[in-house]
Amino acid sequence: MHDAVLIGLGSMIGAGVFAAFAPAAAVAGRAMLVALLLAGVIAFCNATSSAQLAAQYTTSGGAYISGRERLGPWAGFTAGWGFVIGKTASSAAMAMTVAAYLVPEPWQRPVAIVAVLALTVVNTSGITRTAFLTRVLVTVALVALTVVVVIGLTHTGPTVDDPAPAPTPVGVLQAAGFLFFAFAGYARIATLGEEVIDPVRTIPRAITTALGITLVVYALVAVATLHALGPGGTAASGAPLRSVVATAGQPWAGVVVQIGAAAAALGALLAMIAGIGRTSLAMARNRDLPGWFAAVDPRTSVPARAEVVLGLVVCFVVAVTDLRGAIGFSSFGVLLYYFVANTAALTQERRDRRYPRLLAVGGAVGCVVLVAALPVPSIVGGVVVTMIGLAYRGVRIALASDTRA
Repeated sequence: MHDAVLIGLGSMIGAGVFAAFAPAAAVAGRAMLVALLLAGVIAFCNATSSAQLAAQYTTSGGAYISGRERLGPWAGFTAGWGFVIGKTASSAAMAMTVAAYLVPEPWQRPVAIVAVLALTVVNTSGITRTAFLTRVLVTVALVALTVVVVIGLTHTGPTVDDPAPAPTPVGVLQAAGFLFFAFAGYARIATLGEEVIDPVRTIPRAITTALGITLVVYALVAVATLHALGPGGTAASGAPLRSVVATAGQPWAGVVVQIGAAAAALGALLAMIAGIGRTSLAMARNRDLPGWFAAVDPRTSVPARAEVVLGLVVCFVVAVTDLRGAIGFSSFGVLLYYFVANTAALTQERRDRRYPRLLAVGGAVGCVVLVAALPVPSIVGGVVVTMIGLAYRGVRIALASDTRA
């Protein structure tokens, strides 16, 4: 239970909390806290659906498996493909954040690639070592965020009076879409069905516990940031949490935040690589990905082939894209995944429901709204890659039918 909660925290308390507030404040202004609440509500709806489904379907794969069982193989594939492409982009974003906080520009891409390769090796060693390292990284990140909250609530900077953008409904939705990126890690817990004791009881509790802790942490950090910088100052800062601690005039505080940001991003990257590997394993078992990915290491019970290949794909994404593009594309894939999860939860029988159906309805509608609020390039890119995946599955089925004939 504790390890599963920590893996969820490692996925959620990542680069998003260190980077998401500036663009959110830029489009929502003083309504950034409203956007955070909206993102948190949608995340909670998605979490309850994920937990409810994970309790019924305890094999690795999350909404890929539950969507396949409840809605059919095409819906399951859509969820699995959305998770894989979304979290691959998320992993690249986390790796780039690690490098951005540790090294100057010329070295950032090489360092990001090294981070991906190193954590891929850690993940192939098994769940115990993954959970231990995640515990260390989450602890370091929480220490840094505590420093931010204390300084932010007791100091104000010269930028606190900077003009803030006037909030609009569209701006609030855009901010919520960006902030949702920072919450989406609880899906990682739902992929641990074959690796935890008593998954029917452990996974739902771990998901809701990890999300609850994350909501409290994000709310405290957001309030502290707005108090120290104001919405205009927050929007104008490229690294708002570093700007918050700078108001105290203590160099050590900036170093703590720098280390904490890198640790948080590493923790999220660590959990994401593992989650992608296990979803890919489930898809390969059903031939929705090449069967070669279905191999599991008999010693560690880890889909090592899938994780190694996906680690290399993340390295490629790091080499060819930027942080903003990775985040936008990730949001599309992750929201698609949760739309399928909520729709699947709506079809569960009464005996399998742990939460009111209204939460699943809210989650599904929320996913659609936030996708519609994404930048147009993110939507277009997401649709194109999703169609490529669906076309691959259609061709594979056609070829298999011709072979049988």
